[in-house]
Amino acid sequence: MNELVALDGISVHFHLGGGGFLGGKPRILRAVENVSFAIGEGETLALVGESGSGKSTLGNVVAGLQPPTAGTLRFRGRTLDRATWPQARRSIQIVFQDPFGALDPRMPVSAIIAEPLRIQGIGTPAERRARTAALVEQVGLPVDALNRYPHEFSGGQRQRIAIARALAPDPALIVADEPLSALDVSIQSQVLNLMKELQERLGLSYLFISHDLAVVNHLVDRVAVLYLGRLVELAPRQLLFDRPSHPYTQALLHAVPRIGRKRARGQTIKGEMPSPLNPPPGCVFHPRCPKAQDVCRTTAPILEPAPGRAAHMSACHFKE
Repeated sequence: MNELVALDGISVHFHLGGGGFLGGKPRILRAVENVSFAIGEGETLALVGESGSGKSTLGNVVAGLQPPTAGTLRFRGRTLDRATWPQARRSIQIVFQDPFGALDPRMPVSAIIAEPLRIQGIGTPAERRARTAALVEQVGLPVDALNRYPHEFSGGQRQRIAIARALAPDPALIVADEPLSALDVSIQSQVLNLMKELQERLGLSYLFISHDLAVVNHLVDRVAVLYLGRLVELAPRQLLFDRPSHPYTQALLHAVPRIGRKRARGQTIKGEMPSPLNPPPGCVFHPRCPKAQDVCRTTAPILEPAPGRAAHMSACHFKE
């Protein structure tokens, strides 16, 4: 599979004041720390983890909405920076979690979908109108939706509008940031099926950000697990769901509700995630890990293959 996007050592830190003229120790929120992975052409990679793990921040980096503090982002082998991002902008689009908040309530659907084309100077006005009408049909909305406003649609329909807008400049990659979490369960399946259909038809790649592992299991090719801004496991979907290597991933999977199956004792994650303002030394998961030993409290584990599984990467001193 050809590499489409690659992240190499990406870190995102936010300086929250302190030091300088204000006095006191500078405070740094380490939202993402030294994350590396790649997404292939036509591949769906899921980014999963608890709230506060850095998923959306990393998604914003890939979408060009948040500059990294350190590391490099490459698109089709070319490093993206201030000079090269404008050329790649149309190829990487994003669908946000809240479809109502992501759409301008003062604009009709026709203007919302055509906005990326207008901003990037793609096509003539007539070509943009034709493209917009085709996209509305492609995402399963009636043609008369073009002249209506976001408040006139249901949540699922608004998310279809957001997907149509992301498709407008003919991207290669869509960052989908929790695109189903604001929708009813019955509507989630419709949007999920639409995304799969569009991928097969257009050859899209997705970075699919989610906390819902049941959804992830039906959509993606590979799964990247984040904890406190660190990549702790990366593996093909089936391998990760069948044989999770990292204790954090094991606990996440055991927390997924299953009809007719009792939850095993001791498998839930105890305590709360530490603050990214003051991450623990060594393995950041060790305060909540049932396998933690002295080495975990002092030495950060390296992301490397799990025993006997070259494609299954895990950052744990006692990986399975």
